Amino acid sequence: MDAGFTPAPGTLRAPDVAVAAAAGADADGWIPGAPPLAIEYAGRGQDQADLKVKIAELLAAGTRYVWVVRVQGPRRVEVHEAGQPPRLVGAGEVLEAPDILRNPIPVEALYDRAAGHRATLRNLLQREGYDSLEAVRTEGLADAVIALLQGRGVPVDTPLETRVRACRDRDTLSRWLLRAARVERGEQLLDAE
Repeated sequence: MDAGFTPAPGTLRAPDVAVAAAAGADADGWIPGAPPLAIEYAGRGQDQADLKVKIAELLAAGTRYVWVVRVQGPRRVEVHEAGQPPRLVGAGEVLEAPDILRNPIPVEALYDRAAGHRATLRNLLQREGYDSLEAVRTEGLADAVIALLQGRGVPVDTPLETRVRACRDRDTLSRWLLRAARVERGEQLLDAE
């Protein structure tokens, strides 16, 4: 469902993409006010006059940023902010919306599927408490070291478990995993370190 906003009585606007806090919609499904960030895709056939009016109405209603993604010609984004002249952000650059988006968004993420997936994955990982996919892999290796020791009946005390789980070096964890298959006592895992 597209989010539609009523920035003023009698005015209805539905940006292509809107970033806003969850809010209750009215009986017709429209959200009162304006989103802090609105994204519009402008391509062939775009009514430029209507787009200009839409940008002005959103900014006047409190939208902090309107990003217009130009999908014809050189890929670029026009950044509109109240009281500021529009500025262009091109490929290889990032867009920022402080206090709205946690991370900068690569311009390519707005029109390239793979770049969009990478940006989405980063955000989803951070929501779960991970800085990166590498952090997930590292945690998995630490879990495997502990599970292998325990599965073999090797006691794992709290200091050993804490040390293994605190390690962020994949090479070290990989060595420990191989050792976990051979050691008889947990402390032997760290003997060569």
